[in-house]
Amino acid sequence: MSRKPTKPRPLWLSLLVNMLAALIVVALVQAFLVKAYRVPSASMEQTLQSVDGGGDRMLVNRAAYLSGEPSRGDVVVFTRPDSWATETPTGTSVGLGALVRTFGDLTGIGPSNEQYLVKRIVAVGGDNVSCCDADGRLVINGEPVDEPYVFEDFPYVQGQLDCSSEVRSARCFPDFTVPEGHLMALGDHRSQSSDSAFLCRTSGSPPPSPGDCMRTVPSNAVVGHVFLKVWPLNRIGTVD
Repeated sequence: MSRKPTKPRPLWLSLLVNMLAALIVVALVQAFLVKAYRVPSASMEQTLQSVDGGGDRMLVNRAAYLSGEPSRGDVVVFTRPDSWATETPTGTSVGLGALVRTFGDLTGIGPSNEQYLVKRIVAVGGDNVSCCDADGRLVINGEPVDEPYVFEDFPYVQGQLDCSSEVRSARCFPDFTVPEGHLMALGDHRSQSSDSAFLCRTSGSPPPSPGDCMRTVPSNAVVGHVFLKVWPLNRIGTVD
């Protein structure tokens, strides 16, 4: 007995199936491998730019730290801890905006309600950190660190505006040992960054104790390693 010929699938149904399959693939890639993010603030200039609320689009390797933790110097995206001020645009989304963000939460595509920050890891668990040496540099485990990526740091003039002057440089913060399982993250645009040392940067005296002002990032809050800028076209390139 011969089978009846199968009716061809309607064009609209074929398109719908292909679109759903593509969405599933993209969602899986962004959930487990590589996800695109927009730079949310000016805190990482000039490494990453945020212009008129637009900002660089960057790719984050979500599998980078499956077998270990970030290293000093890595630029990472992490989920914003509750104790940190947000640098991501906030506000209550309603109507279509709420639907779009909910779609982003479910698929990893487009805008979402995720609260994230992007910073550079300057110290890892067990590191002792302070600022500053005589040249105004960050000191890690007793060694000064050259940071060519830093943009518009706080003023520091040895003997006039430093860590022992009557009015302290806002660049200064006291010795602090990063707890195991945590990270210290700073923005490259130091004077415009809400980061680990933000609450310690005070020009007053005496300096606050590190336990009262230093904020760290739990290692398990790190989403992944920022490795590539993909938009705008004139900014395409790797992220050092």
